[in-house]
Amino acid sequence: MIDVNLESIRIFLHILGASVWVGGQLLMASLVPVLRKISPEAPRRAAAQFGRIAWPFFGLAVITGIWNVFELNLDTVSSGYNAALGIKLLLVAASGGAAAIHSNAGSAAVRGITGAFALLGGLTAMYVGVLLIA
Repeated sequence: MIDVNLESIRIFLHILGASVWVGGQLLMASLVPVLRKISPEAPRRAAAQFGRIAWPFFGLAVITGIWNVFELNLDTVSSGYNAALGIKLLLVAASGGAAAIHSNAGSAAVRGITGAFALLGGLTAMYVGVLLIA
C-alpha cells in the first residue's frame, strides 16, 4: 500500500527543488545559442526570468536538505556516509556560489566558466545524493 506521509513529501520537495535548479540550467544552456540568434540581449533576459524561478527552487532544495539532515540518526550512519554528505553540501554551496557569480558577471568568459561550474556542481551534488540513498 502507498503511504503518503511527511517523509515522502519532504523527499519529493527536495527532488523537485534540485530538479528545477539543475534541469533549468541544462535547459538554459541549450537555449543560449538559439537566443543569441534572436537578439544579443535575449540570453540575458531569459536568464533573468529563469533566475526568478530557479533561486526559489534552489532555496527549497537547501531547506529540505537541511530538513533531511535533521531527520538522520547520525549515530547510525557510517563515516563514509558522513564524508559523502559533506561533499554533497560543498557541491551544493559551489553550485549556488558559482550561479550567483554567473548572474552578476560582466564578462562573457566569467559567465561561461561560472555557469559551467554551477551546472557541474549541481549535477554532481544530485549524483552524490543518489549515492547517499542507494
